Amino acid sequence: MLTQIPPAIVIFGLLSAVTGLLYPLAITGVAQAAFPTQANGSRVIDEGTIIGSDLIGQSFSQPQYFWPRPSATGPEAYNAAASSGSNVGPTGAALIERVGEAVTATGKPTASADAVTTSGSGLDPHITPQNAAAQVERVATARGVDASVILSVLADVTEAPTFAIFGEPRVNVLRLNLALDEAAPLGN
Repeated sequence: MLTQIPPAIVIFGLLSAVTGLLYPLAITGVAQAAFPTQANGSRVIDEGTIIGSDLIGQSFSQPQYFWPRPSATGPEAYNAAASSGSNVGPTGAALIERVGEAVTATGKPTASADAVTTSGSGLDPHITPQNAAAQVERVATARGVDASVILSVLADVTEAPTFAIFGEPRVNVLRLNLALDEAAPLGN
């Protein structure tokens, strides 16, 4: 039995080096070469400053910006370190109360589902085009521009389903708000 210990230690060391060091380095190198943006967190950079990520939502509450869907993370909204769902069921009193409050906040009794419910992770950066369209009048009024300007920007940033078949059309709220600041700057 003692004769099996040295080969076991050697095999353990080799497998640790391969699976714990070489393989991760190889995959990281391939990812950096083939998909550098995604491998580095899909960061959104504005004038040399990282202002967010295409993958993690951000909280916007000013009337001149489009608002994301609610976030279930805590202690503050869109906390990437606390990604989680709300863990409430569809018939739960807590969900019914929260959705009722969200519907009241939108000011529209026919708000789209993503305007009043959280995503599974609580971090979804996208809203539906229907949710965005319901916010156009508020944003246009707050910015003092015609709604057609806002609709044009919305149409430009609406993403189609991946490969034209996977998922639904969607709007990245951060990208939309950045495009809005460029097309219809505040104070003009």
